[in-house]
Amino acid sequence: MGALEKVVKEGDVLWTPSPERLANSNLVAFMRWLEEHRQLKFKDYMELWRWSTTDLEGFWGAIWEYMRLESSQPYERVLGDRRMPGAQWFPGARLNYAQHVLRNERPGAEALLYLNERMPLTELSWEELGAKVRVLATQLRKLGIKPGDRVASYMPNIPETIIALLATASVGAIWASVSPDFGTRGVLDRLTQLAPKLLFAVDGYQYGGKLFNRRAELAQIIEGVGSVERVIFLPYLERENRTLPTPNALLWEQVLDHPPVSREEFQFEQVPFQHPLWVLFSSGTTGLPKAIVHGHGGILIEQLKLVNFHMELHPRDRLFFFTTTGWMMWNFLASSLLNDVVPVLYDGNPAWPEPDVLWKIVEESRTVLCGSSPAAVDNMVKAGVVPKDKFAFEHLKGVMLAGSPVSAECAAWFYENVKRDLWMATGSGGTDFCCGCVGGVITQPVYAGEIQAPSLGFAVAAYNEHGESVVDEVGELVITEPTPSMPLYFWGDTDNQRYLESYFQDYPGVWRHGDFFKINQRGGCFVLGRSDSTLNRFGIRIGTAEVYRVLATIDEVLDSLIVNLDLPGGRFFMPLFVKLRPGVELTAELVAKINGALRREYTPRHVPDKIYQVPDIPMTLSGKKMEVPVRKILMGVAPEKAANRDTMPNPESLDYFIEYFRTQTDYSLAKPQ
Repeated sequence: MGALEKVVKEGDVLWTPSPERLANSNLVAFMRWLEEHRQLKFKDYMELWRWSTTDLEGFWGAIWEYMRLESSQPYERVLGDRRMPGAQWFPGARLNYAQHVLRNERPGAEALLYLNERMPLTELSWEELGAKVRVLATQLRKLGIKPGDRVASYMPNIPETIIALLATASVGAIWASVSPDFGTRGVLDRLTQLAPKLLFAVDGYQYGGKLFNRRAELAQIIEGVGSVERVIFLPYLERENRTLPTPNALLWEQVLDHPPVSREEFQFEQVPFQHPLWVLFSSGTTGLPKAIVHGHGGILIEQLKLVNFHMELHPRDRLFFFTTTGWMMWNFLASSLLNDVVPVLYDGNPAWPEPDVLWKIVEESRTVLCGSSPAAVDNMVKAGVVPKDKFAFEHLKGVMLAGSPVSAECAAWFYENVKRDLWMATGSGGTDFCCGCVGGVITQPVYAGEIQAPSLGFAVAAYNEHGESVVDEVGELVITEPTPSMPLYFWGDTDNQRYLESYFQDYPGVWRHGDFFKINQRGGCFVLGRSDSTLNRFGIRIGTAEVYRVLATIDEVLDSLIVNLDLPGGRFFMPLFVKLRPGVELTAELVAKINGALRREYTPRHVPDKIYQVPDIPMTLSGKKMEVPVRKILMGVAPEKAANRDTMPNPESLDYFIEYFRTQTDYSLAKPQ
């Protein structure tokens, strides 16, 4: 069950849009508008894309007008400075992200749907959402929250979290979110950088039929952050237990229990286009996770473009993507409200009580576009899940695949096991700009194993080792022109040093994304895994530094190295290699101690697939762990091409990994049968 009915190879056509799809598409409507209002006619999508990445002012100015962005002050020009980094978008404009969400408010329409493991699918109306946002924002102002203050969230994927985000944005404060399944150290690594003034928090979370009380962890977080003046507390697991976590806390229901504020009476804070909206956190590959700051205007205009033209969603369509609040996909899901799309929120285990629970949600919610990942497909194949045998999917029109490279077999699985007439909007992007740089295009065929095209406004290319753009060759994924949703800066990054090192060190003036990438002659794209040391675990990036910080607290471990291997079929293998103190052996007890510490301090995703004891950890002369060379060796790259022994103080340390790859049986690079 769940296997393919026929062999599919890369490049096979899996789907072609019908004339009806084309006629009703947002993308075709935009091209018609450009012809009528700008006298610009494009023969196909790739021609449109080339214009969008060369005439930046023309393209983004057209998006502003077409999407009817509203500003209390007009912009002086579209692009005040084209340098990257440092581009100045829409200088002079003053607007508000939340105001653009709530302009969709009207009676008699649902804003979002939500459910969890203990509660069935429920709707929240636009009227109720708008009313609660205005009351909460008014109370935030009374609590002293001002533009530029940081407001943090320790909340799950529930309506209250979206209400808190919109209220925060309404008053010009800066939002940051961590999921309650994060360990205490993972939360503190992120929030202490920002010194938040106010914290939204719950008492715990649910997962797999179990309740996880986090009151003790919450107390440690409040104390550890230190800057929190007020806590707005939501009893989520135990609704009747209203015991406050700290004397300066207020109950959610207490804060919301105030007279309604009318739409006419409420004033959204008008902020510059590049005023900070929220902070997303990187994986923390070196040092603490990077606190990536995004702006009101950049996220607003990018999300409107993304959902319309690369998700092909229309007002009232329903969008479902399984995510937690600690992942940028939650911010994307919340931002679909800008387009009057109805997001479906789920808090719980994606494979409990049955492995097809997400497909049940898709069916019950009448989802039009749902998100999935190659790792999820692999799990469904193993569990024998064939969704089409159980569900009709009358409303489902598309699937968005993200998180890791999508093989031809993985893509074909959806057509054999879900629905024949299904647009596959495979994409790739990142926390860095909270969107996709390559993705779906409704007007083009779906080819097995390919992402359809670069996204509008993203000048992506594959660079070889000489910094030259190449076609049909694997290179580094780069972006050669600025886009509005690129980070404003990293919080606390003196002189922009870490920002420059992260993206612009290798190619000055050109963004290096950190992925291996290939683009073919017709514009089809292939993102082939990380080219740096970041761990891509089930679509969520994990920093190696977080793992090393935990291992440094374990006395038996002298040193360590961890890598994640991207395998065919969307699979992963994440081994941890440890150098132990003399006389210490890697016992089952020590393995359990290491795994328990990683799970407790961060998340279950930080737990390796297997732990190995090694004689030594490969290092450079400057003392850096050689994560990328080791990963290359374990992926089959010739050792002499993967690492330069002359730059190592301990070149013999590579011998273990060379022999390990030669004799390994714990993972397979062969395509699954």
